[in-house]
Amino acid sequence: SVIACGEEIDLHAGVTSQPDYEGELAVVIGQRGTNIAEEDAWDYIFGYTIINDVTARDLQKRHSQWLLGKSLDTFCPMGPYILVGNHAPQYFEVQTCINGELRQSGKTEDLIFSIPNLIATISSGITLEPGDIISTGTPKGVGMGFRPPRFLQSGDEIAITISSIGTLENTVK
Repeated sequence: SVIACGEEIDLHAGVTSQPDYEGELAVVIGQRGTNIAEEDAWDYIFGYTIINDVTARDLQKRHSQWLLGKSLDTFCPMGPYILVGNHAPQYFEVQTCINGELRQSGKTEDLIFSIPNLIATISSGITLEPGDIISTGTPKGVGMGFRPPRFLQSGDEIAITISSIGTLENTVK
């Protein structure tokens, strides 16, 4: 499902009618670890990048397992850079624009789970390997939250900007 900055997102029209965007900070793991304590989590981080966790909301609702809704081909644009370093700035600002319209704006300090908590929780029983990517969550403003919902359409231009990292840009084909 991973594609690069500048590549096209496939709507999968025959599979879903509700493709949505989720601008997210991603943590790149730098060393192998399991059962990592929260206070040690920073030592396992290589850096940070940007992910658009594209989600087929209808598939997500239809199945109790979210894998199908979040794993279609091209549904995980990532990049364009990795900010190397294990300690994040005090917070990152995350903004998602669709066709130039600001739809999401938030700070990572508002995440439900902190980065060390995510690493500790995931590594309990799952060995993290160098290069593993952890998506941290998305600010309010996703398409399904609008009334009526505003799902992705062919031709949409998506730009997700995270302070200190850059902008991930993709179009929908």
